[in-house]
Amino acid sequence: MKDLNLQKVATAGLLGTLAMTILMLIAPMMGMPKMDMGDMLGPMNPMVALPYWMGWVMHFVIGTVLAWVYAAYLMSYLPYDGWKRGMVFSLAPFLLKEILVSPMMGMGLFEGGDMMMIVGGLIGHLAYGGVMGYFYGEG
Repeated sequence: MKDLNLQKVATAGLLGTLAMTILMLIAPMMGMPKMDMGDMLGPMNPMVALPYWMGWVMHFVIGTVLAWVYAAYLMSYLPYDGWKRGMVFSLAPFLLKEILVSPMMGMGLFEGGDMMMIVGGLIGHLAYGGVMGYFYGEG
């Protein structure tokens, strides 16, 4: 692990999460299913029910922690640079979500085959990775 600019990591993670969040909030206007992280990580979470606002806090904390993992451990091993490298990275959290998190939350492996949810999740994660990678840059 190299020396990190933690302010840059946090900013990149928060901005990437914000980009993903904006896409999730406007998704229903584009014919995609509603993806409300406040609900999914808050009161609807089967592992531990949290208040709605806490679900949103968890969403942004996860995005920031993932940016730290990217910067500290994975960035130097991934191809490309900047936003493209971030998008490559975002495939890992997307797959972890589809294979581990979705089944734990009762949605089934790969959202139970719901293609709109899968594609929506992929687009959101790619937006997160692209924005996070762009703002983190080369460290």
